[in-house]
Amino acid sequence: MAEPKVKYDRQLRIWGEQGQAALEKSSICLLNCGPTGSETLKNLVLGGIGSITVVDGSKVETGDLGNNFLVDEASLGKSKAKCVCSFLQELNDAVKAKFVEESPETLIETNPSFFSQFTLVVATQLVENSMIKLDQICRQANVMLIFARSYGLTGFVRISVKEHAVIESKPEHFLDDLRLNNTWPELKRFADDIDLNVQDPVAHRHIPYVVILVKMADEWAKSHGGRLPSTRVEKNEFKELLKVGMVAQDEDNYKEAMDSSFKVFAPRGISSELQQILNDSSAEVDSNSSDFWVLVAALKEFISNEGGGEAPLEGSIPDMTSSTEQYVNLQNIYHAKAEADFLVIERLVRSTLKKIGRDSNSIPKSTIKSFCKNARKLKVCRYRLIEDEFNAPNIPELQKFLTDEDYSIAVGIYILLRAVDRFAANYNSFPGQFDSAMDEDIPRLKSTAIGLLNDLGCNGATLAEDLINEMCRFGAAELHAVAALVGGIASQEVIKYRYWINEVWSRSIVLGIRILLTIRLGMVYVKVNMHATEKIRDNGQCIEAGTHNKAICTDVRNIHIQRHRPQVTVVVTVTAYTMIQGIGGADSCLLWHP
Repeated sequence: MAEPKVKYDRQLRIWGEQGQAALEKSSICLLNCGPTGSETLKNLVLGGIGSITVVDGSKVETGDLGNNFLVDEASLGKSKAKCVCSFLQELNDAVKAKFVEESPETLIETNPSFFSQFTLVVATQLVENSMIKLDQICRQANVMLIFARSYGLTGFVRISVKEHAVIESKPEHFLDDLRLNNTWPELKRFADDIDLNVQDPVAHRHIPYVVILVKMADEWAKSHGGRLPSTRVEKNEFKELLKVGMVAQDEDNYKEAMDSSFKVFAPRGISSELQQILNDSSAEVDSNSSDFWVLVAALKEFISNEGGGEAPLEGSIPDMTSSTEQYVNLQNIYHAKAEADFLVIERLVRSTLKKIGRDSNSIPKSTIKSFCKNARKLKVCRYRLIEDEFNAPNIPELQKFLTDEDYSIAVGIYILLRAVDRFAANYNSFPGQFDSAMDEDIPRLKSTAIGLLNDLGCNGATLAEDLINEMCRFGAAELHAVAALVGGIASQEVIKYRYWINEVWSRSIVLGIRILLTIRLGMVYVKVNMHATEKIRDNGQCIEAGTHNKAICTDVRNIHIQRHRPQVTVVVTVTAYTMIQGIGGADSCLLWHP
């Protein structure tokens, strides 16, 4: 067996040993191991998840061979949970794997305490009632829950957890923590010791722009009653002063100073988002508080006292034109200040832990250091209960998007993905599941969807006939291509949760489909158009894909992609996006158009 550092070399470069350790301590429960669940768990097993438990009470059937790579012909008639578990363990023998041969719905009803043993539960292909009950169970046990479902050429991913604290949020654009307008003694002395009027042209062109801005900001403040530039006119005047200081036109350090002059004008103190976290009632900690809120409590005390209204310094500086000696000295000054702030925070954390009756060393030093480095970028996400989303939606927003040309399709899919469960409860089958009932199912589904809209407070709203027809045509099929996409998104969310990070969505996936993807921070909906260069079989007849778009096959359930041509690769393309808000359990929604 390969050593972990070799085995997980690529991912260790991304999230480091601490992140990998968090993954290896995780215990994941999967409910239903069809293609969506299998694809989700496959990604986590390959990444080195600690342990998995697969819950499924069904047997492997012939239909499973066409959409689930983790069963084969020898598996027919055997426990699906056992077969999938066995194949998953072959992918990574370091992962502990167990299976439970029981229906997830039965387990939810009869043994709710079963779920409290896990770090996270991934529930796939559950209907609405089971989702609501499981959500309540996991909330009480403080276990994160991810719902994933693929349905024909659509699907969703829904995150549900009381609270998700993000330390390493990794924002794409964030101001460097240089404190140019709020220096500390060591930085001030370093800047004072450097003469901006030095006669040596080589020395002049290698003065770090941080020093230039600190000194010029100090000069400006002295001549303006302690104020820094605030109006557009004053900011332009400040830039002109920098330009006047240039000895030659090719001095890159002064150009960098002019380009970075906005950093001098940045407001002091902390952001409103961080202040909101500090003011949260959870910052009043007790013995039941999470590590994150203990760290926040220590941060709050630091900002109020030793920090003088500022968060701990991050301690890093960007690249800049400078002599090696001055750059290293400047870097050491920032590192020393960051280390001093960290030591204060660490002392406050240990003291806080002791006050609430916990082991003062229960939070590792590495966690405290990471928290200090990212203190300005903290995020706290809280999700609505599934029951609240289903029964108490944001009616004005829902009505708005139902009639919006850009978003009506996405919202229509959301409504229909809920309507099919209500349909199944009323008629004991999903719409289009049986060919003989197709003509009856279309008006039934339409009536069910309109009834759902009325119950949600959207009286008089209608859905596009094409969407209703398509949903019936899907026949509740679980296609592997869609399952792979939905499973990939679900597994990515699991990893983001485990590392207290918030990475951006992956923008390129090889799947063999072209997609219209609607994303919310809590829910992902996928509308898929088959668009391939390979042949697809439909009811035994071979047709060319690529010449048709939406209605390429008459029956989605009978689509089988020929796999005997391994050279064929079809790539998902995702392009521009627009914003939707307030439909369900999350705060925002992205709509990607193909």
